[in-house]
Amino acid sequence: MGQSLSSSLSVSAPAGYPMHRSDPPPHSSGCPIQRTPSSNVSKCPIDHPSTPLNPLNQMPSLPQTPLDSSDQLPTKRSLSSITRSVDAGRKETWEYPSPQQFYNALVRKGWETPVEHVETMVEIHNFLNERAWGEVLKWEKRVAQPGDEEPYLARLKGRPGEMSPKARFWLFAGWLLPSRFNTEPPFDRHDWVIRRPRTGEEVRYVIDYYSAPPTPDGEPVFALDIRPALDSVQSVKERIVVGTGEIWEELSVRAWGRR
Repeated sequence: MGQSLSSSLSVSAPAGYPMHRSDPPPHSSGCPIQRTPSSNVSKCPIDHPSTPLNPLNQMPSLPQTPLDSSDQLPTKRSLSSITRSVDAGRKETWEYPSPQQFYNALVRKGWETPVEHVETMVEIHNFLNERAWGEVLKWEKRVAQPGDEEPYLARLKGRPGEMSPKARFWLFAGWLLPSRFNTEPPFDRHDWVIRRPRTGEEVRYVIDYYSAPPTPDGEPVFALDIRPALDSVQSVKERIVVGTGEIWEELSVRAWGRR
C-alpha cells in the first residue's frame, strides 16, 4: 500500500476462492463478500445482559444450530496454528468457529448473508488470521532472547467499527494525496494481546485489514497492517526501528534498484 511504517502484508485469497471478480467493487476496501443489514433489526442484536461474553475473545457463546430458518451448515471446527496457552510443556491452539457458528454470529449482528457464501467467508477468515499470526511472530523474534519460547495469543477483540489512529492518519493522507496513498479505510480491525512465557509480559498488537486491488486475473488481494500498539517504550522503539528500516529499503530501491 506504500504507506506503512510497520509490518504490512499483502496476500491473495487461498486457492479455490470462488468469489473472483472481473472488476473491483465500487468501494474496494469493503468486506469482500457483500452483506446487507437485516431490515427488521431496530436494536443491537445481542441481548447483552443475558448473553455473557467470553473474556478471551469478547464473543458470546455461539450454538451449532441455526438461529433462523436457514439450512444447517457444517459444524466442524478447525484448529489454528495460533498458540493459545502453554501448560506443563503442552501447547493448546485456538479453534476457529464452524461455518454454522460464523453464520450465527452474523445473524446476531443483524447481517443478512447468503448461506452459500458462509463457508468461503470462514476460509478467508482463517487464512487471514494465520497470516496475521505469522507477522506477529516476526515482530516477536526481533525482541526474543536465546532460548525464549514462542509467545501465545492470550486474548483478542474484534473492533470493526473503531479505526485505529494510524488508519485515520493514512485515510487523511489519502484525502490529501489520493494518487500516493490509500483512500479507503480498513474493513476490519482486531486487537490481539500476546503473552511472552519467559516474563509473563503482555503486548497488544493492532491489525488493520484492507482490501487491495485485485490481481490482473481477478483474484482478490488483502493487505494486513500489523504492529505492536504504542503502549510501552519498547513497542515505540520497535516501531521506529522497523519503520526507518522500511524507509531506507524503499529509498535504496528507488536509488539503485532492487538487488
